[in-house]
Amino acid sequence: MRISSLHTYPVKGCHRLDHDAARVEPWGLAGDRRWMIIDPDGVGITQRQAPALTGLHAVPRPGGLLLNGFDIAEPEDGPKETLRVFSSKPPLTARLAPAATGFISGFLGRPARLAWLADTSVRPIQTHSQPGDRVSFADGYPLLLTSTASLDAVNDWLLEAGDEPVPMTRFRPNVVITGARPWAEDDWLGHRIQLGGTTFRAAKSCSRCVVTTVDQETGEVGRQPLRALGRHRRYDDGLLFGINLIPDISPGETEVIRVGESSLALS
Repeated sequence: MRISSLHTYPVKGCHRLDHDAARVEPWGLAGDRRWMIIDPDGVGITQRQAPALTGLHAVPRPGGLLLNGFDIAEPEDGPKETLRVFSSKPPLTARLAPAATGFISGFLGRPARLAWLADTSVRPIQTHSQPGDRVSFADGYPLLLTSTASLDAVNDWLLEAGDEPVPMTRFRPNVVITGARPWAEDDWLGHRIQLGGTTFRAAKSCSRCVVTTVDQETGEVGRQPLRALGRHRRYDDGLLFGINLIPDISPGETEVIRVGESSLALS
């Protein structure tokens, strides 16, 4: 088994960046979901409510971000805001980038603000974790791993139903592996997985939502693959595809993973 691709999402819900190598920090991949767009109530706006987010391309720069070419500095002294990634999640404190408000609101056609997670130590992982585990603005865990073989299985179901296959981008993973059997990742839960020279804990299966029906290049919304997952991958904890990982490294440490490196499930 090998790593076939690596991805980050500098602004939660926006377009991905593809990488040949990525630095692993305790809270996730460097630069992944450190920014989030929020509504007037301080709750994150995602593709669930705004598929147009697929059209926002974020490129990190030293000390800031280019968002569709609009230059935004990290608001180190920006206003503090108490916000929530989802309305059901615990609150945390981040900083606002007021200079981006007009641009973001205009692009989405609704009131919106841009928040930056200045301190990656403020958001604990709620379940299937250890006391010191932290996460960025990701839904709940630092990384999402998916398998090309499992996607092939989903696409076989779609073709049997007369639907078009979907690309892996629909599932917005951080790490994609190749060479495993379909759904082998289900058996890795509760174990440690080594990607290159870095060890991760396989914490939890990933329950999928309507975002999987959003074309990540156009923002168009369909019905698949969520309907196929509902028919074939429905479990007590949701419609499952992919697994959530937690880096098994200490605060202050970093590692690097690369496309092409071997991956191995550990006991």
